[in-house]
Amino acid sequence: MNIGSLKNLLVGVTFLIPGLALSVEPPLALADCVDIADEHRRLACYDRVVAGSVDETKRKPDMGNTTAGAASVAAEKPAPPFSASDQKKAAFSLSRHWELGSEYKRGTFIFSPHHSNYILFANHSSSPNNTPYSPSTGEAPKENLASTEVRFQLSFKMKLFEDVADMPIDLWFGYTQETNWQFYNRKSSSPVRETDYQPELMLVMPVNFNVLGMRARFFNLGLVHQSNGRSEPLSRSWNRVYAQLGMERDKFTLTGRLWKRLKESSDEDDNPDITDYMGHGDVLVTYRLGAQVFSVLARNNFDTGKGAAEMGWEFPLVKNLKGYVEVFSGYGHSVIDYNHSQTTIGLGLLFNF
Repeated sequence: MNIGSLKNLLVGVTFLIPGLALSVEPPLALADCVDIADEHRRLACYDRVVAGSVDETKRKPDMGNTTAGAASVAAEKPAPPFSASDQKKAAFSLSRHWELGSEYKRGTFIFSPHHSNYILFANHSSSPNNTPYSPSTGEAPKENLASTEVRFQLSFKMKLFEDVADMPIDLWFGYTQETNWQFYNRKSSSPVRETDYQPELMLVMPVNFNVLGMRARFFNLGLVHQSNGRSEPLSRSWNRVYAQLGMERDKFTLTGRLWKRLKESSDEDDNPDITDYMGHGDVLVTYRLGAQVFSVLARNNFDTGKGAAEMGWEFPLVKNLKGYVEVFSGYGHSVIDYNHSQTTIGLGLLFNF
């Protein structure tokens, strides 16, 4: 692979972002309205596409008593817009994301998004972790890391079973892979610094009750593994079981998790103090303003006072492609950095599938 050519291509795409943002045009077809999150704007979009201008909708043919007049009306009558059910499915909702009702079911073994899929062409760190350390593996050899790198994440889920034990409970498999690539570090031959692997199993059931002024939509029990697949002294891994509740109200979505780390034998534990920094749970709050999405993820160990916060901003470019800005501050930016504090800011693209 020609690194120089790839770098030029990535830099070129980055400079195209502002131009793409300004080139978004009004919808020309019903399909262009699907990704509009705001209900009122989405319905208005359907009206514009299907019905045309107000003057055209008010124009009525002279029917008389002829069959030709009736045929004329039938010919000029626009096709109906998406049904109310289709419009509901078009916007994001927890029910749609987890297929919680019969109208959302898509069957088993079908890939769908889990966490965000993105690439940050430039992710800058205030303090790269040049000497990773763990109480059990000691300090790793010093590295000379570049402050700016490329970071990308791929994440999907797949339903394995529907209605487990004849109950409204679905079993899902999820997989997330996050890579930090020292693309701009030519002195070290631009190595991939770290890749974290996170498979998980999730039992998801619909719920319907009010809490904190929001409507609870799902309850989830999960088993998750996270590791970087490296040998000592850089090996890091942990396993957790967790319970998660998802709620929403209008443009807000809130999910909260509590987890319990599964113990490992002392001779196999690469990071025995990981919960001191990663805590025992997290909270994700999301706000949707039209096609823009603002999110805040927070976690904290109240005994040690250590934790992290991550803020994201998605903004529209073209269909299925958004600009993405991510700011992180705290511990655990990746699993090798679980006990290393830093602040990062990244700019790139987010993909909607």
